[in-house]
Amino acid sequence: MELNQQGFAIAEEVALARPDVTIVMPCLNEVQSLPHCIGNALEALARLRTELGLSGEIVIADNGSSDGSQALATELGARVVPVAERGYGAALIGGCDAALGQYILMGDCDGSYDFVEGIPMVAKLAEGHDVCMGSRFLGGIAPGAMPWKNRYIGNPALTGILNVFFRSGISDAHCGLRALRKEAFTRMKLTGRGMEFASEMVIKAALLKLKVAEVAATLSPDLREREPHLRPWRDGWRHLRYLFMLSPTWVFGVPSLLALLPATVIFAVALTHYLGLVPGISPFGVSWCVAAGFLATCGHLGLIMAIATHFYGVRNGYRLLRPTFRRYGKWLTLETMLVLGIGMIFAGAAGLVAVAFHWSAIDYRALENPLPLVLSSVIGAIGVQNVLGGFMLAIIAGNDNQLAPSHEPRSEAN
Repeated sequence: MELNQQGFAIAEEVALARPDVTIVMPCLNEVQSLPHCIGNALEALARLRTELGLSGEIVIADNGSSDGSQALATELGARVVPVAERGYGAALIGGCDAALGQYILMGDCDGSYDFVEGIPMVAKLAEGHDVCMGSRFLGGIAPGAMPWKNRYIGNPALTGILNVFFRSGISDAHCGLRALRKEAFTRMKLTGRGMEFASEMVIKAALLKLKVAEVAATLSPDLREREPHLRPWRDGWRHLRYLFMLSPTWVFGVPSLLALLPATVIFAVALTHYLGLVPGISPFGVSWCVAAGFLATCGHLGLIMAIATHFYGVRNGYRLLRPTFRRYGKWLTLETMLVLGIGMIFAGAAGLVAVAFHWSAIDYRALENPLPLVLSSVIGAIGVQNVLGGFMLAIIAGNDNQLAPSHEPRSEAN
């Protein structure tokens, strides 16, 4: 009993010593700018205590510096956390993992951001927001602080695409000064190792419908004499591909619907003319029907991939299940996919047999209208895709016949 009481006392003491806010800075050979950045962070912590009554700490997430940054950071009052895996995102993830505060304020370790401007961000978190983004386009960009191609092309284009895909409503998705709750960081399960980390945080916050705020931030020229780690074209592509990888709707769903729509129209018009329901000659001949078959099979495959990747995101905790699947997901089982698929395979096979009989009846001459052959082949191919897609969805579901996730993602804290 005495041991338990002592254990509780120690736990309580640790809890009381735990800071409210952790300022995290990624660091790779930043000995030149560290004194300014840590001094600025200490000023921000002092004002956080005065204005919001919050205590804090500084964490330097060191990515393998060889210039003595670790020793200098420790001497200046920061806690150094070594992060072996290289990359901007890897360093920030390592720093956030090690953060003791319930609120995390992150910013670059090059003097380009003012951590004092993070105080309103932390205040937003204290008010109940999960994430607070800084916006350089609202606060201001000093001359020479950002290359023109980043300011007028890269950032607006990538932020615009992100807002179209994920409806985040953020004006600057790549500002390096941002704040978030530790529990939100845990829930988002961030994995981006490079500069794409910036986009990933905004995307996953939007996917999980976290409460996001935005405040003005300023960008100043950095204090380093060496070249920055950022590579605009390489890192721009990494951001762009991340947008697509986290949006199955735009990568698979939208193209699939754009393929299925004209295929359906072409087949419907051609079939009504073939059956004599509409007089005259069909505007869609053999070539168009073959093209429609290609579009239909590609569109169906794309829809299966859209569903599979959506379910994958839900099961991995960074996406909410769509209401349609939440409502009707119980009917989406492996058996349902197999029954539909096998039924379509038999229907397609029956159509091909009928075409073969007709072909023999005309002494194996070329078919006057290959529409039945094309339709039967397409139906059979879609049936095969349904069977294979059903098993793929079942494997993603953890070898379960219930294909749709049955629960929403929850944070580890819950």
